Amino acid sequence: MKRMLAAHSVEDFRALARRRLPKSIFEFVDGGAGEELTLRDNRHGFDRIRLLPRVLTDVSRPDITSSIGSETRPTPLVICPMGSCSLVWPSADIAIARAAAARGIPYTLSTMSTTGMETMARSVSGELWFQLYVLKDFDFNRQLVHRAEELGYSTLVVTVDLQAGGKREKDLRNGVSIPMRPTLRHLVDGIMHPHWAMQLVRSGGPQFENVRGFLGDTSAGLTIAARVGRNLHAGFNWSDFDRIREWWKGRLMVKGVLHAGDAARLVAAGADGIWVSNHGGRQLDGAISSIDALPAIRQAVGNDVPLVIDSGIRTGMDVIKAKARGVSVAAIGRAALFGAAAGGEAGVARVLDILLDEVTLGLTLAGVPRFQQVDSSLLA
Repeated sequence: MKRMLAAHSVEDFRALARRRLPKSIFEFVDGGAGEELTLRDNRHGFDRIRLLPRVLTDVSRPDITSSIGSETRPTPLVICPMGSCSLVWPSADIAIARAAAARGIPYTLSTMSTTGMETMARSVSGELWFQLYVLKDFDFNRQLVHRAEELGYSTLVVTVDLQAGGKREKDLRNGVSIPMRPTLRHLVDGIMHPHWAMQLVRSGGPQFENVRGFLGDTSAGLTIAARVGRNLHAGFNWSDFDRIREWWKGRLMVKGVLHAGDAARLVAAGADGIWVSNHGGRQLDGAISSIDALPAIRQAVGNDVPLVIDSGIRTGMDVIKAKARGVSVAAIGRAALFGAAAGGEAGVARVLDILLDEVTLGLTLAGVPRFQQVDSSLLA
């Protein structure tokens, strides 16, 4: 707890996570695909943006509320879908979702989460979104969508950038898989990180609960990306999207969009919002950073379509920069997971409070009273 209280940034929590987790698990969370060109560029894209603050404006009561369509929300944050979270902390999905719910932040449950959607719905009182990986079996896809609807998930997030699992070289070298297939290296790592190892043993080891029994043979010891990848629907096309749109009557957002033309066509096909994302640099290495793709997408879809962004967000100032480039709200993934790795729900709560405090201070120093007033005029 002392170390968490001494942490004052997401980067501090990243350092705590690195210290607490075995090298293979930390690299699974922190790493990207290929040479990690896109992973690095996600950060560089935010670092390059400069702001032009205003003065003599009343910022005595900074307002960080945001909006998605006609809905006003207490913060400008959403939690990204993340698979395999229980590798870092038992029931990490629930810990993150509870900390988010306490702050009015929606939590997006991944198809490949290590907590089932029924368990999550019973455990968390806040707003839940469900993210769909489109698998080869469309009957099973429909079952997942129907389960989410029955359980009261408010938004369906359809991921479209996972035609196959990315080549994540660190995972290939480290042999990270679910279920865990211990090697001598893993055993040594466990001995060097006894608290993490004991928690993993007590929890029984993570499983992909939403697709338990669907992914086939669990004895092969495939990496997570490879095991998931061989079940993905590489032929997913516009007709398939139309079918999913027919199944889901509520708000539907499409995640993994970087091309402005795709964004415009998706909105025309019935998408209620676009989630600008390169999967955190974990899929196509060399893809454009999300923050650099954002302006063209905003121009293509107009001002009224909700836009979410992820990939590379580490500070409250990143959230403000994204808003200045046209986003509605920003989604965080690794930042929340670093918090969970450092201290479960309390660690996540601390990370979220740091980010929200940074947004508040950033608005004040930029001379902008309300988050919803941030626009391109703030860009230098």
